[in-house]
Amino acid sequence: MSDLVKHSNNFNFLRLLLTVLVLLSHSPELTDGDRHREILTSLFHTISFGELAVDGFFLLSGYLITQSWQRTPQLFNFLKKRILRIYPGFIAATLVCAFIVAPLGASHPNYFAQFDAFQFLKGMLLLSPPVVPPVFVGQPYPFVNGAMWTIAYEFRCYLLIAVFGIFGIIDRRRLWLLFSICVLILSIFPSFLSKINVRESSYLFGSPSDFIHFLTFFCAGGCFYLFREQIRYSQTWALLALPIVILSLFELKALRLALPTMGAYIFFWFSFLNLPMLKRFGTVSDVSYGVYLYGWPTQKLLIWYLPLLSPWLVFVLACGISFVCGLLSWHLVEKPFLRLKSF
Repeated sequence: MSDLVKHSNNFNFLRLLLTVLVLLSHSPELTDGDRHREILTSLFHTISFGELAVDGFFLLSGYLITQSWQRTPQLFNFLKKRILRIYPGFIAATLVCAFIVAPLGASHPNYFAQFDAFQFLKGMLLLSPPVVPPVFVGQPYPFVNGAMWTIAYEFRCYLLIAVFGIFGIIDRRRLWLLFSICVLILSIFPSFLSKINVRESSYLFGSPSDFIHFLTFFCAGGCFYLFREQIRYSQTWALLALPIVILSLFELKALRLALPTMGAYIFFWFSFLNLPMLKRFGTVSDVSYGVYLYGWPTQKLLIWYLPLLSPWLVFVLACGISFVCGLLSWHLVEKPFLRLKSF
């Protein structure tokens, strides 16, 4: 990423903010399984802060990955960069979850005797949540890392960019826009997806409805990059769009239309605001991926060993611990592998 791109936006701040929102959303639900205490869900009964944050990640990723292909439209180099960005941190977190976190949350003394190495390695290769023996038994969501499931969808979007890039669709931005509109329509009316054979398509797309949902935001981010010279960001338009997006939170179909369009406009308007304080985040380590990967297991261990903690204290403690984990992940794993991009 060039210095211009790195320092002329608030992307790093937004990535960290979105990650914190995921932790904020998970804390009450992981504590007792009651999602109604989650702040955004309690207000609008449609979407949580965690879901909103993940949509924001895909929006930002669509912008940056489309930019990455256009700057280096070579399949091998593109895939190498994407693999180096996703896999090292993911593999490290998977190993930590399987060999440190899971044994600490296992109720069966023979955890390692039950361990299936083949299924574990297969899941890691496919960017699936760690496949481990039962953990956190009796707790809501007894998974060692239930947040990792979105990473595979992220990588599927990367592969789609590569395919579209090879066939020249990214260079023909109107075709990309047309494709994005079709995906948006599918996301608003998901009943069209019911005819897809889920078993046959699972390796390619995962859940078709989830893939289309995430792809909607990824494509929208790509549109904002490809049409960046035509889009004019205005505080007036952002403030006019904001109440419409807020009202759409009461109705799911309206939300599916408003978030990838007007919500995306607000997102990128804020991304390019000239806010010197936030731009400082662009000069520091990007710990957001590590915080996201270690947030869930940190929260699960806190709840497992300190069950009387309030969800909000769990959130605060998890933020601090997972931030340290994110720093370690960045400096010990992610950054060293990213240096290999130039080889």
